[in-house]
Amino acid sequence: MPIYWAFLTYMLLRPGEVNREKHWFEFHNLDKIVHFLIFTVLGFCYSVSFPKQKKWLFVVVMFIYALFTEVAQGLMNMGRTMDFYDLIADMMGAGFGCFLFWQILSYIEKRK
Repeated sequence: MPIYWAFLTYMLLRPGEVNREKHWFEFHNLDKIVHFLIFTVLGFCYSVSFPKQKKWLFVVVMFIYALFTEVAQGLMNMGRTMDFYDLIADMMGAGFGCFLFWQILSYIEKRK
């Protein structure tokens, strides 16, 4: 889990590429999907690591981390910008990861 946090922080805060070529598979707002997916993994891993933690604390931790990374992107001036919609995608992804964890756990409990 700590390795994923470090990797995610690096990926979100590394310098952006200016004037790079777009690949054939890229489309407008692809980054929102990427934010959603990486925070889905984070939300799932966090839920696995702390299954008995209160849900409100999960929301607070994910929100603070997502907000921190977005504000840092805006302040660092390294080719990245703060984007409110990235923050929304981050929170939706984290929530979906938590939801997946609880669905899988519920399925496993029913099979016992």
